[in-house]
Amino acid sequence: MKSLTIALNDLRRSFRSTFALLFMFGIPLLVTGMFFVMFGNIKNTDAPVIATTKVALANLDAGNAQTGQLGQTLVDALQSEGLSKLMEVTLVKDSASAREMVVNQQAGVAIIIPANFSDSFSDTQAKVEVEFIQDPTLILGPQVVRSVLNQMLDAYAGIKITVAESLKMAENGNLSYDEISRIVTEYMAATEFSSDSTPLIDLRSPAALPKKNPMVSLVGPIMAGMMIFYAFFTGANTANSILREDEEGTLQRMFTTPTAHTEIMRGKFYSVGLTVIVQVTVLMIAARIIFGIQWGMLASAALTALAIACVAGTFGIMLVSFLKSTKQSGIIFGGALTVTGMLGMVNIFTGNPQSAPLGIVPLFTPQGWATRAILASMDGAAVGTILPSLLIMVAMSIVFFVIGVWRLQSRFA
Repeated sequence: MKSLTIALNDLRRSFRSTFALLFMFGIPLLVTGMFFVMFGNIKNTDAPVIATTKVALANLDAGNAQTGQLGQTLVDALQSEGLSKLMEVTLVKDSASAREMVVNQQAGVAIIIPANFSDSFSDTQAKVEVEFIQDPTLILGPQVVRSVLNQMLDAYAGIKITVAESLKMAENGNLSYDEISRIVTEYMAATEFSSDSTPLIDLRSPAALPKKNPMVSLVGPIMAGMMIFYAFFTGANTANSILREDEEGTLQRMFTTPTAHTEIMRGKFYSVGLTVIVQVTVLMIAARIIFGIQWGMLASAALTALAIACVAGTFGIMLVSFLKSTKQSGIIFGGALTVTGMLGMVNIFTGNPQSAPLGIVPLFTPQGWATRAILASMDGAAVGTILPSLLIMVAMSIVFFVIGVWRLQSRFA
């Protein structure tokens, strides 16, 4: 209990310092806020927008006594209200006019229905091709139109099968040839596809994933990087208070009390961990409220925050254990923490949080594993997914703590 009391006293002392508060909370939030303001014009879009494609349509189909005007049926389907946002159809009299519109970039696509389109459905051996011509400078629009046309033509394949089977029945005397047209009409009515009620293209986002604001996706990794970067500085600076109190004589006076040396040192170590935990927790909550940053599922985010606090605090204790005085802290902290921090978070600082420009180099630093864990949590990863990173961070924490405690206790024994 005495060690916890010492830790809480040190914690209160740390948070009474305006400089410490600014360093722990002000700078990370300020840097993130700067990026938020700089790129604040990025808008959120709920769904992708597909531009309307101009289509030149030439229907040369002459029709057929048995199958009817299938070419006109295809024209009517392409001109339906449900497709009006995807394509703007212009009817032309011949194939030359349709091609000319594409050449002159008056249309992005030309569709030419051949003269024997309906006839081909009454002849099981006949093959027919609907010409599709597109502007080579366009990509997405023509692909959408082609996809819609292919789906319609696939549906027409059922008509040809119906005609073929009806002809077989007529040849066997089981059906009158005059009935074929009626059967085809009934089949088309029964299988009629309406783009008004059933869209040919269904745009949707995965149901299991929340919609992401592009602005939040940009500043989220930056905030995570700032939080990790300054958490390690806080851990080292808080641990450095042990040397500061030793130089000021405060620590020696505490050693003269009935409280055991190990109990006092344990309290100092607790204060390092508690300070970083409070810092990380406050930053995550503040970033969520101010910038709307999503840290992922509660369990993943909480465990990651705890692991970051542990590895940042113990890394600071280990660094301080190698210092002879507080005069060395500026050089050591500025060098070791800045280098390891920049290496560990190089992907964030280069603006490519999902890439690996330095391969596995960041994973040789504790900041690298902290970055990997927090980014995975922000992407919605479950605890099981980030567990390897968390276990490695815990293992690092144990090593750092053992080294730091052994050296400091030997020094102040």
